Amino acid sequence: MDGRNQSVVSEFVLLGLCHSRNIQVLLLVIFCMLYLIIVSGNIGIVILIITDSNLHSPMYFFLANLSFVDMWLSSVTTPKMITDFLRENKTISFGGCMCQILFVHFVGGGEMVLLVIMAYDRYVAICKPLHYSTIMSLQKCIGLVVTSWIIGFVHAMSQMVVVVQLPFCGPRDIDSFFCDIPLVIKLACMDSSNLEILMNGDSGVLAMTCFILLLISYTYILLTVHQSSKTGASKALSTCTAHVTVVVLFFGPCIFIYVWPLSITWMDKFLAVFYSVITPLLNPAIYTLRNKEMKNAKHYHFFLT
Repeated sequence: MDGRNQSVVSEFVLLGLCHSRNIQVLLLVIFCMLYLIIVSGNIGIVILIITDSNLHSPMYFFLANLSFVDMWLSSVTTPKMITDFLRENKTISFGGCMCQILFVHFVGGGEMVLLVIMAYDRYVAICKPLHYSTIMSLQKCIGLVVTSWIIGFVHAMSQMVVVVQLPFCGPRDIDSFFCDIPLVIKLACMDSSNLEILMNGDSGVLAMTCFILLLISYTYILLTVHQSSKTGASKALSTCTAHVTVVVLFFGPCIFIYVWPLSITWMDKFLAVFYSVITPLLNPAIYTLRNKEMKNAKHYHFFLT
């Protein structure tokens, strides 16, 4: 084909979650409410941690950053999905599609590293409590968060450099509510089987490396907690349980989307919704409802009302 060396597709069509108009109206209401809760809940946690001096510790510093990341992770895809429920033609420009891919992997990759950093923070607090304040200084905490953003950006750019140069000449239908690499690659005017393996491998290396580090960290922490006093162990176990729950909820869908794709359309859509909407929604609830210091914070009840 003469035009294979350049993209001739100026926009893509997002097929969305379903085709029934009545169901789309119902989903519009549901996701509007969920998105408002995600944004307000995560912003509330950030403001609460900033304004309450009792929460000025490394663990809550990282939690504030996680809430900030979760808010943006959902904001990359959810507003577009909500507005598309109102539209007959659910299109997205080529540039908009590439931007979604860039920011999903930028923010998502950064969150993976941030969760590892939070596990490291708990490891130091529980296994080396006497050296905690020295090891987890403010400068080091800021450096670790900046590192998570840098790794997320490098990961996203490694994907974008390849995807943006692919030739797209039709078809242009994406069977989802947002642009993602596995779906977009399939639309390229070329044999993309090897490229799919390469790109999934890229995401898989980051996801599995972080997931394995998290498993090792929390296993070591739980073994240490098991040998500790009952009073200290109870508090540490409660905190680690919240962290592990978030890790499972976040990495579960990521692994099945990028590492071991199921190639089942409805399941892929469910995992995408879980990854971009449900996880950012559950994280604030998991951390605040299971955390006594958060519940006792002077502004906590204000944000609940």
